[in-house]
Formats: sequence, structure tokens, C-alpha cells
Amino acid sequence: TRAATMEKIVALAKRRGFVFPGSDIYGGLANTWDYGPLGVELKNNIKQLWWRTFVQRRRDMVGLDAGILMHPRVWEASGHVANFNDPLVDCKTCKSRFRADHLVEEKLDIENAEANTPEELSALIRDANLPCPVCGNRTLTDARQFNMMFSTTIGPVSETGTQVYLRPETAQGIFVQYKNIMQTGRVKLPFGVGQIGKAFRNEITPGNFIFRVLEFEQMEIEYFIRESEWQQHFDGWIDAMREWIGLIGLDLGNIRVREHSENELSHYSKRTIDYEYNFPGSMGWKELYGLAYRTDFDLSRHQETSGVDLTYFDQASRERFLTHVIEPTFGVERTFVT
Repeated sequence: TRAATMEKIVALAKRRGFVFPGSDIYGGLANTWDYGPLGVELKNNIKQLWWRTFVQRRRDMVGLDAGILMHPRVWEASGHVANFNDPLVDCKTCKSRFRADHLVEEKLDIENAEANTPEELSALIRDANLPCPVCGNRTLTDARQFNMMFSTTIGPVSETGTQVYLRPETAQGIFVQYKNIMQTGRVKLPFGVGQIGKAFRNEITPGNFIFRVLEFEQMEIEYFIRESEWQQHFDGWIDAMREWIGLIGLDLGNIRVREHSENELSHYSKRTIDYEYNFPGSMGWKELYGLAYRTDFDLSRHQETSGVDLTYFDQASRERFLTHVIEPTFGVERTFVT
């Protein structure tokens, strides 16, 4: 069966030294994985090839390595404190927790249920009288929003500690350092900043091997442009991402492109497409890579919140304006599992 195929992949990955369950001698920690002698080499090869392809070989690109911990106001400005949520349902009987949209997609065969509001998801679950996938009782709660950011404290917890977050994406480090990059990198529009780094998401029901985990690595670009030129650059990155897929040897028959509907778009995006891959086992078609047009949302919010001028000055035209952004993003682990 398709489900057994993924089980065989997980067993083979451990047996051959590619991927081990995290904290294995203590029985493991759910949804954490360590990369063994062969796995770390494969993972490094993916990252090195990506860096050479998109940063070192392009004259319009520079690199950055930003920190995991950032000022908490970064995440307020970016909208993550208010908007980075997943819909959660609980089973009143066995106390298990589930992503409401994933439950609806799996049990009711509804695609892209993440576009539905918690109220709409609750209605779908009630109308279908869905049982708990663990205990079988029909005692699921209504869906409610759950923020996915991990928080921690800098300094003494009981005294004057400052609450901070483990970054849920690498992009904000680029936006926060945008002014410093402009002043030191001798960059001219259009230009991009590439970064490879860890991100952390407190997923409600992660799983499917290393596809959806608590700690993962992103290979991400923020490509800064004039607003009037966004469509041509978006199309250019569609081609560049397809070339990368060919470069790493994936079968294009297992790749499809899906456009996000208007009510599915993230709070910062005007247009988003996903490159979906037909993953092995019971997973089927899932997001492999993403491409988003983030407009000037991030820079305008950080300029407003910080009070620092983040405009770009074009010496040729003598114009000063906020640049817009195209964001191609690539998951290391999802590339690995293909």
C-alpha cells in the first residue's frame, strides 16, 4: 500500500544512516529527526548546490546569515503575532489534538481546506459528525486559532526576562537587515538576498517523516524590485525554480503548479503559487516549494514600526521609494525526501 511505502522509506533511512528519530535511546521525541553520516552529506550537498546556483553564480544576488532570535517587535510588525495561526480541534474524550483543515481534507476529501475560516471548518466537522481519528468518539470541539510560534525568555524568567520567539521563517532577518545590506553591498535594483537557515513552527499535527517537522531549514530569497516590474520578475522566478527542479533530477511528471485562491493567500501576499510534488506513501500531492509576491508589506510595516527609513534611492532617476519583493522559498527537508 501507499502508506507502507513511507514506512519502508523511514526504516531504510534509519538502517542506512540517513535519518534517525530524534532522542532515539529515550524513545524519541515526536516529529524531531537527526541526520546520520550519509544524511548530513546529502543535506549539505543540497544546500551547497542551491547556494552556488542562486547566490554565487548570479551577479544580482548577495547572501546573509541572520540570527534565530530577533527583537519581539519584528514579529508584531510582520503580522506573525496576530496572523500566524492554525485551526485547532480537541477530542473531549481522549484529549488528542488535530489540525481542523487537515482533518477536513482527509475525511471529507475537500482540497485546500486551509482557505476556510475556523467557523467554516467547525460547521463542516459538525455537519459530517466526524469522529476522532484516535479514539473514534464523535466529541470534537469547534475549531479555534492556535499561534504556531515557539516562545522563550531571555534573562531570569521570574524577574525581568524578555519574551522572544524562535523565528518561524527566515525572511524577516533579510527585511530587518535590508538597510545595512543596501549601504554595504553596493546593490542596485533588481537584487536579491539569499539565506539558508533554521526555522521553528509549533505544528499541531506534524508528521509524514521529515516533511512537516518542528525544526526545519529553509533556502530562501527575497528579491527586491520596482512595483511596476513585479509580473516580469515573478515569471522569471517561475522559470528559475523549474530549472532548479530539473537540475536536482526530479521527474517533472511528479511536479505540478498550484495557484493560491484569493481567500487562501497569506496576509502579506498578492500572488502565491506552489510547486507541488507527488510524495511517496499516503502523502500524495503536497507543497514542495513556494513563490510569493509579498509587495512592500514587510518593509512598510518595519519602517512604520521601527521609525527607520527603509526606502531605496535610485540615483539615476532621483526617486526614493519602498521596493517590492518576490520570494522564492525552498525547503531543505522536502528536497531531501524527494
